[in-house]
Amino acid sequence: MTAATAVARRVGVFGGAFDPPHWAHCSLAQTALEQLQLDILHILPTGHAWHKARVLSPAEHRVAMCRLAFGDLPEVRLDEREIHRQGPSYTADTLKELQNEYPQATLFLVLGADQLLAFKTWVRWEEVLALATLAVANRATNIGADAPLDQAQEADLSGVDLPFVRLNMPLKNISATAVRARVSEARSRSGALEVLVPERVAGYISQHSLYQPPT
Repeated sequence: MTAATAVARRVGVFGGAFDPPHWAHCSLAQTALEQLQLDILHILPTGHAWHKARVLSPAEHRVAMCRLAFGDLPEVRLDEREIHRQGPSYTADTLKELQNEYPQATLFLVLGADQLLAFKTWVRWEEVLALATLAVANRATNIGADAPLDQAQEADLSGVDLPFVRLNMPLKNISATAVRARVSEARSRSGALEVLVPERVAGYISQHSLYQPPT
């Protein structure tokens, strides 16, 4: 047990494919740190994503982009455990491990509204709910590749019958799908990506020719 682990009382858990991490991810991480008064925020790139039909980019690229996107935020810990876990990776397993590492802490699972609306489709969702407090930021109703960035209509969470804490942050209508779609356009350049992802992430995408269409 490290000194940081021993004193941590409020621990955030923010998982995702991060393929790539974008400005909405960064804003959500910063909002969670501030509003939940977290001692530590674990950023967890997904390993084997059981719920995604498409193949994710190689883990080393997603981890590297997370370091660039989140590295300047205080109290962030890039956690690669799900990358190295064999087989499908479930949030319940990660939370149980973190509960053992932080036995005196309250765990907060940081989510977007789209994830909350699909929460009861998660494997062992009841166990997740027992282990952590859900902390949710709203998202626009349309976050697809062609969605306008200035869309102001939020997802309706009034019918959600789950306990959660609402995170108050400006609505950011950005998705990884939109980033990948923009990169795949032949006319797109890394500079055009900077409205969607941090500059260093845009540079990494360009340098490693990520999300290019098959030739």
